[in-house]
Amino acid sequence: MAERQTDLAPGRKAATKAAIALVFFGAIALAIAVFGEDAAYSWIKALHVIAIISWMAGMLYMPRLFIYHSDCEPDSDQARTFSVMEVRLMKVIMNPAMIVSWVLGLYLAWTVFGFQGGWLHLKLLAVLGLSGVHGFFARSVKAFGRGQYVRDARFWRLMNEVPTLLMIVIVVLVVVKPF
Repeated sequence: MAERQTDLAPGRKAATKAAIALVFFGAIALAIAVFGEDAAYSWIKALHVIAIISWMAGMLYMPRLFIYHSDCEPDSDQARTFSVMEVRLMKVIMNPAMIVSWVLGLYLAWTVFGFQGGWLHLKLLAVLGLSGVHGFFARSVKAFGRGQYVRDARFWRLMNEVPTLLMIVIVVLVVVKPF
């Protein structure tokens, strides 16, 4: 039977890979921008959507980890395993994806829309809300890692719906552009 990973050393390697990926995507975005806005738009938009999908995957999975973690004894092997999983999800997937989403999204909002449009302002407000939820999850990862269970499983089941609702609002605003 394989040995469980409960230390953070392998996570550091993954974080380094994520940083390299971030630099890689940044270099691609810069290279695309150099070749002109017309060519850049589709590529930057594609990278933005990829980053959003990655960010949302983490935002939807993290509360599930918190639910399972809440059901463990704080000093158990299972709790330590969940802590490692939560830290890696946050540092390797969610943080880099959020950064790329924001950077490319602001670039698109500026170059394509000039920050104009009520729908865009509401979308930015909803993304700020999603970023706030992200920050709450990051603080919760740290608390769980210290053995402090800030909320119970029922709370995390409800919290699991918040990113979904914000995602629905954001997608409707982007696709429909109601005003």
